Amino acid sequence: MKYILYLHGFHSSPNSQKALIFKKLINENFDGIEVLAPQLAVIPDDAVGQLNKIMKTYGDDVIGIVGSSLGGFLATYLHNKFKKPIVVVNPAVKPFELLHEYLGEQVQPITGEKYCLTEQHMKQLESLYQQELYQAESIWLLQQEKDEVLDYKQAMERYKNCKITFELGGCHGFDEFERFPKKIADFFCNNSAIKQCKLN
Repeated sequence: MKYILYLHGFHSSPNSQKALIFKKLINENFDGIEVLAPQLAVIPDDAVGQLNKIMKTYGDDVIGIVGSSLGGFLATYLHNKFKKPIVVVNPAVKPFELLHEYLGEQVQPITGEKYCLTEQHMKQLESLYQQELYQAESIWLLQQEKDEVLDYKQAMERYKNCKITFELGGCHGFDEFERFPKKIADFFCNNSAIKQCKLN
């Protein structure tokens, strides 16, 4: 069995519309690929601990990582650390600069978990920022212009040397995402040792 790791965004979950579409279409189209989609901890260091454990558990059987929004930021960190191909979807580039308005008491809207977001957590995120990208050709940016949450220009600059699909219009959730899961799996397989994924 091979695995694709899917990372959701801030205050989202593995049951977001995009995550469910991805899991469904991978399951329907590929034999021998399973999607790992954890509910990420709200505290950055805890989330990284989760992800490091997953990567150490599944190791070489992880053929790629998909990250949406904040998940794209975390996927970029994992790309450099574990040398895995990634696809980032409307990614957050520097979330430690964006989340200051959320400092203080918070409730994760999906899980109901209550927590306090602090400056220390912003420092944890900043420590994960990667100045350089390990291998631009094994990174694919999916970006829509009308992202109402993040400035698309930051992602276009950050990933300018990578494979890019840029679309006018759209939204932060990425309109018509169902066009991409099969292409994403093919991208990962072509960038991994197995070279070709087996279709159902």
